[in-house]
Amino acid sequence: HLAKAIGTWSGKNKMWMAPNTEPMETQCTATVSTLMDGKYLKCEMTGDMPGMGPFNGLGITAFDNVSQKFQGSWIDNMSTGIMYGTGELSPDGKTLTWNYTVNCPILKKPVTMREVDTALGPGKKKIEMFSTDPKSGKEFKMMAVELTKK
Repeated sequence: HLAKAIGTWSGKNKMWMAPNTEPMETQCTATVSTLMDGKYLKCEMTGDMPGMGPFNGLGITAFDNVSQKFQGSWIDNMSTGIMYGTGELSPDGKTLTWNYTVNCPILKKPVTMREVDTALGPGKKKIEMFSTDPKSGKEFKMMAVELTKK
């Protein structure tokens, strides 16, 4: 499943900083390659964050044969912590749902985030990230990226 992601992807990114706000829109590029004889994937993402400057992110993912779950970590230049998570693939193989833990800079404590990666067809996929609003405690969509393989 992970090998399908290898390559370079161009993306259209929408980010919501809080619920019920207008999204910031930007372009991104994701370059996915293998590590350690193909056992791991490395995803390097670049783009711009409107009003905040260049964005650089790095993710490492794998499928753990013992837990039978996907495992992942993420770092980027807009934060100071490492996001860790596990993922499960839907029975039809089209949706990979991740549950991450990361330290929230607003609440100053760990929070959970959910990511849903959906295959839309050959060379197309969507990534949606959901977070909990610190004010209401309710989940909201904070990011949506539509990616096309180059």
